[in-house]
Formats: sequence, C-alpha cells, structure tokens
Amino acid sequence: MSVDSVQGSGPREVGAWMAVFPQTVVNTIGGGHLEFQAITEARALLMREDNALTTRYALGPALGQCCGGVVHLKFERICAADVPVLKQRLLARGQPLALFGGGHVGRALVNVLSTLPYNVQWIDSRDEIFPAQLPPNVVCEYSDPVQAAVADVPSGASVLIMSFSHAEDLDVVAACLQRQRLQGDLKFVGLIGSKTKWATFQHRLEARGFTPQELAFITCPIGVEGIIGKEPEVIAVSVAAQLLQQR
Repeated sequence: MSVDSVQGSGPREVGAWMAVFPQTVVNTIGGGHLEFQAITEARALLMREDNALTTRYALGPALGQCCGGVVHLKFERICAADVPVLKQRLLARGQPLALFGGGHVGRALVNVLSTLPYNVQWIDSRDEIFPAQLPPNVVCEYSDPVQAAVADVPSGASVLIMSFSHAEDLDVVAACLQRQRLQGDLKFVGLIGSKTKWATFQHRLEARGFTPQELAFITCPIGVEGIIGKEPEVIAVSVAAQLLQQR
C-alpha cells in the first residue's frame, strides 16, 4: 500500500510517501503518531483489499500531537508491477553525489548514504573493488583514468574524493576544478586528507595553472569539525553530516 502525504491549504503537492507491506515499511512520511496511524490504516486496507482512500488528519489533540495544521493522506494499493514506479519515487528527491574511491571509508560512506536522500555515482579505477550487493540509490562506475568520470557527473552534484592513490586524488581534483572553471555547475567538492596533504596539493595545482580563488572551492579536510576518530564509520558519519549541511 502506497501512502502519500499532502500538507498546506494552497495548491496541493505530495509532501512525502511511503510503501507499507504486511511485515515492513519503505520510506517515511515523517514519523511520529501520524505515521503510526497511517501504517495501521494501510495494513487494515490491505486486509480489506480496498484500492484507494484519502483521509484528513488534524495535527492536534486527537493524534496526541501539538504541531498544528492538517495533513491529507492518500492510500493507494500497489502490486509487483508498480516496483519500478516505487523505485523512481524513492530516487526522485535524491540529490546527485559522485563518490571517487571504493576503499574502507568509501564503503562506510556508501552504507550511510544508502539511508539518506542522495543518488550516488560510485567511481573507482579498480572494477573488482565494488561489492556485489548495492543499495538502490547507488550506481557503480569503473573509470580508467578515474578523472575521466568527472565529465559524466550530473550538473549540481556534490563530489567526494577519497581514492586509494594521492596521484588519482590530485587528478580528480584538477578535473573538478577544470569543470568548475568551464561550467561552474558542481555544488561541493570535498577531498579526504590532512591539512598537510591539501597544502601539497595546492602547490601542485597552482603549478597546473589554477588560481588561489579557484582552489578555495575545494574543501579539505572533509567532515564536521569537532568529530574526531580515524575509524571509517566515524569519518563517514562526519562527512555525511557535512553534506547534509550543504543542503
């Protein structure tokens, strides 16, 4: 059963959706008691084999909430043939993100990003590095030379660079800077590494003809300040939080 939420009193737009199955739920309409009620209603409709229903919920004392306002929930029966549409809905709100590097931090970051609103283009020059099972919002791409993939990154994408090689990192950064110079359509470019690594990269990139103003577009080190730790999972959470700040 598909559940769409609509809020507001003006022209109506679908605010969020989720798919409710007998034993599981995919996506969310926001959590809280409203979602609990929606799941209960959806499963009741599945038992009755109803096809569609729209219900009005006031976000007040009746729901045990004090948010205020009104939400309309549209319930719609789905079947196996609707899976492609459901996947399209799931990805529709995701922002494009290119992740260069399939190492320990890259894998940890993909695990985190699998639960966040991003459509991930995961790129490496080693085709065998990618796992067999991938989240639905992740697509793998083999590229050798790896920096050639920068041309295929969607407009408006964020880019994270964390390959196994500093030489590859440098080439990807240079390709991003060149694209930014010509098109100016990348949202964020982050490079994993220390301040010392970035100082070395700056000198080498200046030797390639990039100005200090252009280099200022690169974020290095990456991650939220104050979060310490070298574990891949810690770094992944910190970088994911920084990406969410950019939204």
